[in-house]
Amino acid sequence: MNIYASQDIRNVAVAGHGHCGKSTLVEALLFTAGAIPAMGHVDDGTAVTVYDEEDVARRTTLSNAVAHCEWNEIKVNLIDTPGSNAFVQEARAAMLPVELAIVVVDAAQGVEPMTQRVWSYAQEFNLPRVVAVNRIDRERADPLTALDALRQIFGRQVAAVQLPMGSEGGLRGVVDLVSMRAYEYAAEDKGRGREVPIPPELAEQAQSAHEALVELVAEGKDALMEEFFEKGTIPEEDLIPALHEAIREDRIFPVLFVSGMAQVGCDRLLEFLRIYAPAPSEREPVAAVAGPAVAQGNGKAEHNGTPRSGNWPVEMVTRPVSDAEPLALFCFKTLSDPFAGQISFFKVFSGCVHTDDTVANFTQNATERLAHLSVMQGKRAIEVRELHAGDIGAVPKLKNTRTCDTLGEKTHPVYYEPVKQPEPVLAFAIEARTRADEDKLANAMHRIMEEDTLVRFYRDPQTQEFLRAGGGQQHIETVVSRLRRRYHTEVTLQAPRIPYRETIRARAEGHGRHKKQSGGHGQFGDCKIRIEPLERGAGIEFVNQIFGGAIPKNFIPAVEKGIRDAAERGFLAGYPLVDFRSTVYDGSYHDVDSNEISFRIAGRLALRACMDLARPALLEPILHVEIQTPEAFAGAVMGDLNGRRGRVLGMDSSGAGQTVIQAEVPMAEMLTYGVDLTAMTQGQGSFHAEADHYDFLPAALQEKVVAASRQLAHATAADEE
Repeated sequence: MNIYASQDIRNVAVAGHGHCGKSTLVEALLFTAGAIPAMGHVDDGTAVTVYDEEDVARRTTLSNAVAHCEWNEIKVNLIDTPGSNAFVQEARAAMLPVELAIVVVDAAQGVEPMTQRVWSYAQEFNLPRVVAVNRIDRERADPLTALDALRQIFGRQVAAVQLPMGSEGGLRGVVDLVSMRAYEYAAEDKGRGREVPIPPELAEQAQSAHEALVELVAEGKDALMEEFFEKGTIPEEDLIPALHEAIREDRIFPVLFVSGMAQVGCDRLLEFLRIYAPAPSEREPVAAVAGPAVAQGNGKAEHNGTPRSGNWPVEMVTRPVSDAEPLALFCFKTLSDPFAGQISFFKVFSGCVHTDDTVANFTQNATERLAHLSVMQGKRAIEVRELHAGDIGAVPKLKNTRTCDTLGEKTHPVYYEPVKQPEPVLAFAIEARTRADEDKLANAMHRIMEEDTLVRFYRDPQTQEFLRAGGGQQHIETVVSRLRRRYHTEVTLQAPRIPYRETIRARAEGHGRHKKQSGGHGQFGDCKIRIEPLERGAGIEFVNQIFGGAIPKNFIPAVEKGIRDAAERGFLAGYPLVDFRSTVYDGSYHDVDSNEISFRIAGRLALRACMDLARPALLEPILHVEIQTPEAFAGAVMGDLNGRRGRVLGMDSSGAGQTVIQAEVPMAEMLTYGVDLTAMTQGQGSFHAEADHYDFLPAALQEKVVAASRQLAHATAADEE
C-alpha cells in the first residue's frame, strides 16, 4: 500500500436514499480502480462494504463502512453510509471526516426522502456535494427527469457536467461537458471507458449544456465573466480550476451519470474526484478546543453534559491539515469484530502517525499504543507503516478509546467536537430469557453501545425495568438480532411501563397510631398530620408544627421518613405520590414504648388515612415534541397529534419546504410514533422528544391504569405464593 500526502488524498462520503445503489456503486469504483479483483454483491455478503451479518440479512448498509482505492496517483477513501430512515443518522456522522459528499440518486426514482435528508447533513457541515445519478441502465430510468427534479428542489446551482449516451438497455456511455469528449463502455472494458466522438444526435444538446455550465461557473467572478463575454466560452485550461473552486465554495453542485452494476461512468467519476474534489489541505480546518490541562482538584471537566477527565482543552484553535502540525486523531467510528476485537476508525486531522506510536487520549485521560496501524477495505485490515495528515485509518484493540474521542501528541492537547447525535426516539423494555442470557446481557449491550452511539441501555429508576432505546423500531430490532447472532444472548422486548405518578387534589387530615404490646418493652407511636396539594414539580414538603412536646423532637424525622415511605409506594396504583405538603401538628408518645420505628409506622398510617379524603389522582408524563416534516404533510401530522391528546404549541417554516411543529403530547401516546410518522410522511418526517412535565390523566384512562396495575399486583402475588 502506497503512502499518500494530504494533497493526494480524497475523502468522500457516499450517501443517499436506501436502495439507490450506493454500495454497488462503491463496489464498482473499487473494481474499476483495481482495488478488488471482481465485483461482489450486496445480496450474498460479498460486497466490500456490506459485510456485517445484519447488513447481509437485510440487504442494505446499516452502519458506516470504509473502503479505499488508488487512482492515477491519488488515494480515494470512501465511506458507504446507510440510507434507511432508522439508520440515516450514521450518514450525518460520516460528514465530519470527509471533504466531499457524493449524493446518489436512483435514475428511476429521482429525489427521495432520504436524498433531502443527507443533502441537509452535508449542508450543515458546509460540505461540497456531487450528485451521482445511478442506475441509468435500469428499466424506467429517466436521468434527465431526475436532473430536473434535483434542480427544482436544490436550486439552479445543480449543474450537469455530463450527459448520458442512451438510457435503460440502450445505455452506451457518457459525454464529458467540460472537455467535450465522449466515453463508451463495453463489458470487457472492466469499467474503463474508450474515448469516442460525441454522437451527432447529442452534439447540439451537449453544446447547449456545456455553455450553460460555463456561464454558471463564470457567475460571480468578474475576470471569468469578461472572458466569457469576450470569447463566448472559457477555455478548458481555465474552466477546470474555476470549476474546482466553485465546487469547493459550494457555488456549484455537479451532476454525473453512472451505473454501478453495469460499470458505466465509474472511471469518469474517479477522474472527476481526482481533478475537482477538495483535498484535505484545501478545506477549512475543523475547529477544535485546545490549551493547558485542567487536571486540578479531581481532574474532572464536563463538556456538553458529558463528564470528561484529565487534559481538558480550553482554547479554540484551527489547526491546519499538515504533517508539520502536532499529531491529532479523531475516532469517528468503532467496530466490534468477533475475531479482531474492537477496531477504532480515525481521521488524521494533523501531523503524521506511525505504527507503534504511543499517543494520549485527551478525552479519556489515557495513553494508547497504536499497534497494527491499518487502512480498511470493508472488514479487511491492510497494515501500513504510517499515515499522513488528512488520511483515514484504523487500529485494533485500543483499551480506552471510544467513538468521538480525540487522540494526539501528549504535549499538545486538543479536542475535536463530536457530531452530536439525536436523542433516541423509542424505547422498549428488554428482558433476558434465561439466567445465562442475563449474565451476558450487560457486557454485550456495552459493546454494542461502543459501536452504535445512538443506542441507550439503562434501568428506569421508577419502574425498575431495563430499557433499550434507539432510533426507531427497526433500529431496536437490529440490536436484538445482533445480541442473538453475535453475542448469543436471547432477549425479549416489551413496551415500557409508563412512569405515572400520583398526587392529591384536596386538603385532608389523618391520624396514625401504632401500638404493639408483647411483653417487656412494647411499641407506641401516635401522630396527626395534614396534607395539602402543591403545584406540579414541587415534590414533597414536610413541616413540623409540634409545640409543647406532644412528640419529642428526636422522633419527628421518623414521622417524616414514614410519610415518605408511604408516598413512594403510592395509594391508587403503586406509583410514587408527589407534589404535596405534609404537616405534623399533634400526637402523643410513651416514655418507655416509643421509638423511631413506631413513629415511622405511625407516619405511614397517618398518610394512608389522609388519602381517602384527599381525592387522589394519577399524573402522566408529558413530552415536548419537535417534529420536522415537509409542508405537504403538516396538516396530517397535526391532525394525528390531536388524536393523540396532543397540544400543538406552534408551527414554523425551516426552509426548503420543511415545517417544524412544536407540541406537547402524553408519553403513553408516543410509544410507536416513529413508525406512524414514517408512514404519514412517506419516510420524510423526523422528530425529537424530551420529558417536559406531568399533568393529570383523564378520569376514564385513570380507571383503566388503576385496574391494570391492581391486576398485575394480584398476578405477581399469586406467582410468589
